[in-house]
Amino acid sequence: MSGPNPALPALAALDSLDPVLPVGVAYSGGADSTALLLAAAQRWPGQVTALHIHHGLQAAADDFARVCEETCARLKVPLQVLRVQAGNAAGQSPEDAARLARYAALAQAASEKKLGAVLLGQHADDQVETLLLALSRGAGLPGLASMAASFERGGVRFLRPLLQLPAAALRAWLVEQNVPFVDDPTNTDERYTRNRIRARLLPALAESFPQFRETFARSAQHAAQAQALLAEVAREDLARVGTPPAITALQALSAPRQANVLRHWLLESHGATPSAAQLEQLLSQIAACTTRGHRIHLKVATGHVTRAGATLRYEAAADKPA
Repeated sequence: MSGPNPALPALAALDSLDPVLPVGVAYSGGADSTALLLAAAQRWPGQVTALHIHHGLQAAADDFARVCEETCARLKVPLQVLRVQAGNAAGQSPEDAARLARYAALAQAASEKKLGAVLLGQHADDQVETLLLALSRGAGLPGLASMAASFERGGVRFLRPLLQLPAAALRAWLVEQNVPFVDDPTNTDERYTRNRIRARLLPALAESFPQFRETFARSAQHAAQAQALLAEVAREDLARVGTPPAITALQALSAPRQANVLRHWLLESHGATPSAAQLEQLLSQIAACTTRGHRIHLKVATGHVTRAGATLRYEAAADKPA
């Protein structure tokens, strides 16, 4: 008699989902997305489409697509290959550009195919790596919340059902079932910080704290809950201080609430994220603004926060006269 099937956790992870069918699976050909595709095809037979992003960034990209085609044929799952070329803008890393292009292509394909959601294969190890990266950068709660289990982009719902499962369990199941997958050679390139975390830190954490995946995941969930509460307070305070914010109304709030509502206003209204130093300087200038002639002018993100009479104003770089 065979032992317990390691696939069961992956299938159980889908039990809590109630997506509008059909669904798509972002399928790279790697172990994680292959396990997710296999589980989804078993859970919703005939209701799953595989979406493979072909970046063309590696010589092996065509081989990845070929493995995906063979596996999808075996599983009787339709496959759509999405060819994406992502050029990074000034100040943007190639990785960020590729990720944004990936999500845009997946959202467009899902809309065209009228898919109820797109499933992503990030797992517990990915979540830990994301949290450690955020800690290394001194991130606030949004960064410490790491990857959300669900989010919307381009009008499409994205779901990450495997965030509680370790990578090893998913890979072990595929090996047992003799299901092929590809190993992306860039995943072992330690020039990338995430890969160094995977190769060096995760084994050390596993030795010292065997339950670190579960405990780190709880910390990320706590951060996400706290951030949701701060966002709720920020919306209430923004309604009170106005849009754009009135300076005297801001001064009536405590410094932490001023920082919270200003961060919310800048991001939601202008897509600008101030650094900690910029936000501290802005609070200092607001506190000192006690006379009619006091001037506020501070660089934030790609633009500037200025004073416009009794309120603040944000001038994006594109808004400035040539």
